[in-house]
Amino acid sequence: VPSPPGTHVPAGARRQVTAGQLRERGNALFQAGDHAAALAAYTQALGLCDGEPERAVLHRNRAACYLKLEDYAKAEADASKAIEADGRDMKALFRRSQALQKLGRLDQAVSDLQRCVSLEPKNKAFQEALRALGSSMHEKMKTMSCTDSKVAQMFQILLDPEEKDADKKQKAAQNLIVLAREEAGAEKIFQSDGVRLLTQLLDTVKADLMLAALRTLVGLCSGHRSRTMAILAELGAPRLSAVLGVEHEQVSLAACNLLHVMFDSLKEGLQKDFRGKEDAVVLDSSKDLKLLIKHLLELLALEGASAHGRDNALNLLIKVVPRKSPKETNNSMSLWVIDQGLKKILEVGSTVCGTPGSLPVTENSRMSASVLLSKLYDDLKCDAERENFHHLCEDYVRSWFEGHELAGKLRAIQTVSCLLQGPSDAGNRVLELEGIMDSVLSLCASVCEAHQLVAVEALIHAADKAKRASFITANGVSLLKEIYKHSERDSIRIRALVGLCKLGSAGGTDFSMKQFAEGSTMKLAKQCRKWLCNETIDAGTRRWAVEGLAYLTFDADVKEEFVEDKAAMQAMFHLAKSEDRSVLYAVASTLVNCTNSYDHEEPDPQMLELAKYAKQHIPEQHPKDKPDFVKRRVRKLLTAGVVSALACMVKSENPALTNSCRELISRVFLALVEEADDRGGVVAQGGGKALIPLSLEGTEVGQTKAAQALAKITITSNPEMAFPGERIYEVVRPLVSLLHLQRTGLENFEGLMALTNLAGISERLRQKILKEKAVPMIEGYMFEEHELIRLAATECMCNMAMSKEVQELFLAEDSDRLKLMVLYSGEEDEKLRRAASGTLAMLTALHPAICKRIPQVTVHWLEILQALLLSPSTELQHRGAVVVMNMMAAEREVAEQLMASEMLEILSVLAKDKDKS
Repeated sequence: VPSPPGTHVPAGARRQVTAGQLRERGNALFQAGDHAAALAAYTQALGLCDGEPERAVLHRNRAACYLKLEDYAKAEADASKAIEADGRDMKALFRRSQALQKLGRLDQAVSDLQRCVSLEPKNKAFQEALRALGSSMHEKMKTMSCTDSKVAQMFQILLDPEEKDADKKQKAAQNLIVLAREEAGAEKIFQSDGVRLLTQLLDTVKADLMLAALRTLVGLCSGHRSRTMAILAELGAPRLSAVLGVEHEQVSLAACNLLHVMFDSLKEGLQKDFRGKEDAVVLDSSKDLKLLIKHLLELLALEGASAHGRDNALNLLIKVVPRKSPKETNNSMSLWVIDQGLKKILEVGSTVCGTPGSLPVTENSRMSASVLLSKLYDDLKCDAERENFHHLCEDYVRSWFEGHELAGKLRAIQTVSCLLQGPSDAGNRVLELEGIMDSVLSLCASVCEAHQLVAVEALIHAADKAKRASFITANGVSLLKEIYKHSERDSIRIRALVGLCKLGSAGGTDFSMKQFAEGSTMKLAKQCRKWLCNETIDAGTRRWAVEGLAYLTFDADVKEEFVEDKAAMQAMFHLAKSEDRSVLYAVASTLVNCTNSYDHEEPDPQMLELAKYAKQHIPEQHPKDKPDFVKRRVRKLLTAGVVSALACMVKSENPALTNSCRELISRVFLALVEEADDRGGVVAQGGGKALIPLSLEGTEVGQTKAAQALAKITITSNPEMAFPGERIYEVVRPLVSLLHLQRTGLENFEGLMALTNLAGISERLRQKILKEKAVPMIEGYMFEEHELIRLAATECMCNMAMSKEVQELFLAEDSDRLKLMVLYSGEEDEKLRRAASGTLAMLTALHPAICKRIPQVTVHWLEILQALLLSPSTELQHRGAVVVMNMMAAEREVAEQLMASEMLEILSVLAKDKDKS
């Protein structure tokens, strides 16, 4: 392990460790039961060892470690390397047989044990192991035979048209699903002609049987590429696509889940394949992937497909087509989908409900199409690819706009709306096409409600795009006002209102930039709240009231009135929990505005003076956006039940929960936990649970905000109560992410404080922190100039030092970790001294070798220990006394050095001092 930055190790202080010494150290660690440390020592020795016999012994020893650590695949690999060097190595053969037995390869395990017995016939351990394994194989054969008959029996019950016992059928279906979840069971179903029989269940077109078949197929395909390819060949992509498009919602969802598992298995490869020979087979699944995607794209434009089937197809395409990370260089799948299916996606996005020949869609379909288009556009890497995307969109819009009369114009305008909500660059491009904007404005005055709805929505989506806002302010405001005042339909008026809200909020949070006359914004907001609370209006229309508030709540007066209106807040939270997920972004935006959790930097006073001198515009903060007002608004939102609404929003699997939407929710959560007194309530209503997925997926900013909120909760709450059960281990990774160098000092500090709390709870948590590679980062912050960060890192290291692996780091002779702890024990900052001396007290009690090394790391060791004993703090005195006691007991030479100093005199004075007993 390299020395921490900023330290110096004197020449000659390092010594070369040999492979033999490392092997001996590994043996000692193995005997002591520290198998992970023993493995590390043997691995290090392998790096220094050239001789084949010595390497074979080290591989054999590593196999023993892996067996103890239950990593049987690696145990088998290491034992095999030892056997390659010496085929008569009985220890290696025996260890490989143990590993093979655990991996389920019993025939190979028997072969190795038979070899052991032939090499040493009188060894009773070998004979007993062989007898036990033979018995185990007999049991397995018996079980497999029993499983064979059970599988056949289950299929017989399910496929028998004469069987009328519904409970019996349900039990058989459940047993089949459970059996398929285990690898052995899944393989048995597969080998027992199961796929053909499951196909028959699908073809019955009975919902319960179809569900049983689909859920069983999930078990068969999960993580197993070769089996997935065979199942896909048998079932056929057209059949799977047809099942996805059925009217029965649960069946469609189950088919969607199966297809998602198939995509993952085809992409990821062999995860659960235990058949050794298959590793050598190269399986090309790219054709199967494209075949499935091709049928999903065809389903989008298929008139006979159900609305939720179409939504499920869009959701699948969103999940499986675009690259997961920009680090992946291959975006060929997105390019292929754009070329083959962009027009089919636009078919969904351009659907005008209620018109002849329109596709069946849900309230979420067009939003899902917009999200998919946006993700495909974002996945493009160069201008040429983006230009191709633009041309395809423009060709599609023209194909409807030119020569299709009014119906075609409506489809074209609906496409523009879809693109503006998704890849807005493409939306702006098609908006510039000749005649489009004129048609939008003219159709806004249409007497037909459906036509007017399409046009007004397009105008609204265009209004918040900077490129068109000034044009629409000049041409559209009077039109929208006219519609708002005179239309008799609430559905139209509410949309016109949103358009006015968007245009009226162009100044954002800048109090001095108001688009409309004084009081107009408040009137618009009041009308939005009124519509939001009116339950006689359908949810799809009320959603637009939230859209309006998302813009109007830039104004602090509107925020204040909104949080005073409990009915409006609860109506919005109720919508956030509804089936219409397209409202999520508007709800999250409104809450970000109310909690002031958007980014805002304090302007530099000197720059302000320069701006005034140059007569430039200076943004002004509204008086009601000051911290006291924000705190009161947060409290009112908490009382109204905002946390349960946010938790419900996070659970959504809908594409409307985009990464930017997740970021907004993370920002709100961070604002809600700002005050320590509020954190318990946030956790009690499900906030802690909701923050974990937010901290692991989404934009980098969103993940960081969620991680910081988790840190704040972990610092002031009991982590075991805030994150019960296994959830506490999921919190570690987000907290470690706060230690990265690109994070702010406050984020670093809160991450360290939270990890300190977790590290003090259990060894399993400390192991999780070690696994996330946090220790080098914690060490780095021990050199931080900021005293609070340095202290937090030292306290964290103090708790981490309870782990053997961390103690080993302090024992390493080529590092200055111990020196740093001794020096910090002599610093002026009492809290830093307490943390460092506490670490020394623990280390010296556990490792006598550390006691011997303390006098070698710094010449100031004696005066530092004396200063601890002479400190006015009883805690520091106690820590100093423990260190001195441990050093006295460790080695005679160290004890003599202590006795030769003034230490005995100081200890005598302390012992006589009754006040400090």
